Amino acid sequence: MRHVDFSPLYRSTVGFDRLFTMLDSLGQPESAQTYPPYNIERTGENAYRISMAVAGFSEDEIAIEAHRNVLTVKGERKQENDGEGSELLYRGIASRAFERRFQLADHVEVEGATLKNGLLFVDLKRNIPEELKPRKIAITSSSDKAKQIEAKAAA
Repeated sequence: MRHVDFSPLYRSTVGFDRLFTMLDSLGQPESAQTYPPYNIERTGENAYRISMAVAGFSEDEIAIEAHRNVLTVKGERKQENDGEGSELLYRGIASRAFERRFQLADHVEVEGATLKNGLLFVDLKRNIPEELKPRKIAITSSSDKAKQIEAKAAA
């Protein structure tokens, strides 16, 4: 795998450290994890949904944690007793523990999670603070400003 060195960019950029770390992590073997399968969809202009196939897991066996810009979903099955004398001949339904991490963009928050028909749905929403939203700046002519100064001086 080819590795890209971002160190020359660190000298000429400020505040993009997290971006370079994320780009470095794309080539790591951790990104090859395929269990459990998931979908990410946009459900609105500022709304997203992560759907994960977690068949066989109950609500109390799944933990969801959002810390800084990382969403972590963990699943750990409890030991199940099928009954005395029963023997499992073939296991086709995965019951292994998992931990899946998602990098969230700035100002993306978890709104809630639901488990339905073996699918875990995590709803996300981007809430941009008012001070960071674009705002319209009124343009005034220099002659208007001069008149305002003259009016204040005359008063």
